[in-house]
Amino acid sequence: MFDFEKHLTDLSAQTVLCIGDLMLDEFVYGDVTRISPEAATPVIAVKRTEVMVGGAGNVARNLVSLGTRCIFVGVVGSDDAGNVLKKAIADLQLIEFHPVIDAARQTTRKVRFVSEHHSAHLLRADWEVASAVNAVSEDAIIAHAVTAMPRAGAVVLSDYAKGTLTPRVVRAVIEAANKLGKPVLVDPKGRDYSIYQGATLITPNRQELAEATGSAAKTDEQVASAATGLGRTLGANAVLVTRSEDGMTLVEKDHVIHIPAYPVRVRDVSGAGDTVMAVLSAMLAMKADFESAMRAANAAAAVVVGKRGTATVSVAELRSRILPSATLAAEEKIVFDWALLDEHTAAWRKAGLRIGFTNGCFDLLHPGHVKLLAAARAACDRLVLGLNGDDSVKRLKGEGRPVQNVQSRAEVLAALEAVDLVAVFDEDTPENLIARVKPTVLVKGGDYTRETVVGHDIVEALGGEVILIDLVPGQSTTSMVERSRKLK
Repeated sequence: MFDFEKHLTDLSAQTVLCIGDLMLDEFVYGDVTRISPEAATPVIAVKRTEVMVGGAGNVARNLVSLGTRCIFVGVVGSDDAGNVLKKAIADLQLIEFHPVIDAARQTTRKVRFVSEHHSAHLLRADWEVASAVNAVSEDAIIAHAVTAMPRAGAVVLSDYAKGTLTPRVVRAVIEAANKLGKPVLVDPKGRDYSIYQGATLITPNRQELAEATGSAAKTDEQVASAATGLGRTLGANAVLVTRSEDGMTLVEKDHVIHIPAYPVRVRDVSGAGDTVMAVLSAMLAMKADFESAMRAANAAAAVVVGKRGTATVSVAELRSRILPSATLAAEEKIVFDWALLDEHTAAWRKAGLRIGFTNGCFDLLHPGHVKLLAAARAACDRLVLGLNGDDSVKRLKGEGRPVQNVQSRAEVLAALEAVDLVAVFDEDTPENLIARVKPTVLVKGGDYTRETVVGHDIVEALGGEVILIDLVPGQSTTSMVERSRKLK
């Protein structure tokens, strides 16, 4: 079986070529408190708007969030939405974008209006052209894909039925990949899957499988039978069926594996299939077997459906889900995505609770740390601990540090009763995190003065206070590391 602990860090050494339908996703969030007097429709008081790369571009976003490089080929129009997309992709440094610009074509754009209070989608507005791209665009897509393919470890065809992946494009990409021995993963659309003949892995959801095969695909047995038949018809090495709350089914020749979904509070399923495709392709690029790739993708899906909007998953979040902490309670106290942090702090404020904050590297936990955290928790109702990520610790402490990776440090800290939430940050200081948390109490050790505590101005401007805790003499992680090195 694949060694996740050993190989997850290798994701950053992989490159995936992704071709598919690119779109601009917009999420408009606000509160709904009344019905319009003009019609029986809710009125949303807009609070904020988020714009991000969507469609096949979300596969690329998920790849780079894993640290995997992505070569992306997609079509955009010569319009404002296309310009926004190109800029957004340019900001994602691990994406090598090869845009095919069709001036006669409208860039696909989807706007979702979401009630934050109820976590419900109220309306979606689409601007799109779903017809096939012209022959000139086909030529450009194929040329970009074939030229880039030798540098990729896997190829993804992300089909949203918007016209980028024409039969001619699909056939050319699959044939080129097969000649080079590159695995081809297809997220399919439509009822006719014959154009995907010769792909390595096909990943329909249960409804897509039923429509493509004309079967019920409801029970485990029905899903397995339909997937087996589909795999044989297409000459695919494997078929992976995503089944929402029922998990996933993998059929590899006549070998069938069903795995359950992780128990998770579902906030938004938008883009979860893209996350699955990204993780599968990155895993196959590093030569993982199909079952291991599926288990990693299943874990990643559990992470993103717990977030709002079209979300991505990081290596740290994936590791945390695949290699869970000793207890579920501790795991739920670890936050890599600050959007989830916002949910906790908002609930605490609504309940009138006093929020405290402290931070550090906490590389090797010692009695001084325990005293600091206990004293910090005594000064508030809920304590958020800002934990430096591994790269941050290395920059601050030098080579050879941290001794323990961020997941290990976070799990130990989350197991402490004094800590209510561990929030990981990658900057050298927690200033941005403090501004996000807006604590009432900011706690640091007595080796600081009020003026030298990062974030004291933020907290005091909000009416909060800075508390300094006396240190335990002789307790220092650095000295512990030095003593251990002398003993070797």
